[in-house]
Amino acid sequence: MPRTAAPAAIRVATLDDLDVVVELRLALLREHARNPLYAWLRPDAPERARTLFATQLAAKHETTFLAMRDGRAVGILRCVESGGSPLLDPSRYCYVSSVYVLPEVRRRGVLRALMARAEQWCRERGFTEMRLHSTPENLAAGAAWEALGFGVVEQLRLRRLE
Repeated sequence: MPRTAAPAAIRVATLDDLDVVVELRLALLREHARNPLYAWLRPDAPERARTLFATQLAAKHETTFLAMRDGRAVGILRCVESGGSPLLDPSRYCYVSSVYVLPEVRRRGVLRALMARAEQWCRERGFTEMRLHSTPENLAAGAAWEALGFGVVEQLRLRRLE
């Protein structure tokens, strides 16, 4: 796709979009297969994903956005209303997850369009904060998140018990 392509149109995903939601979110997991947290994709993941993602698409406290170009979903982003610690502010925030843009349309404004719509969703709900996790080995994603105003504030560590 040329760099001058029109910005992606962003819309809310519905249960009718379940197939493409499963496809994009499993592609995200597969892309991170070298990360120890995502390396063990179950053989029955597609079937399990359909049930899990259908429940998420129907949930009232979250939404999934699709980025569309020429009638095709090229990106996805999920926003979840999350509760903070009862000892800290903010008491509620948006947890951004399952963000994926097809490799052939990256660096063409799709992520920025998804994030603009996610920020609008947050403001409509009175959120003052967005949080997300990202993998450290994906330097391009890290640079994209920094460009969108996200900073690293915590590290997740893993110790396997064998």
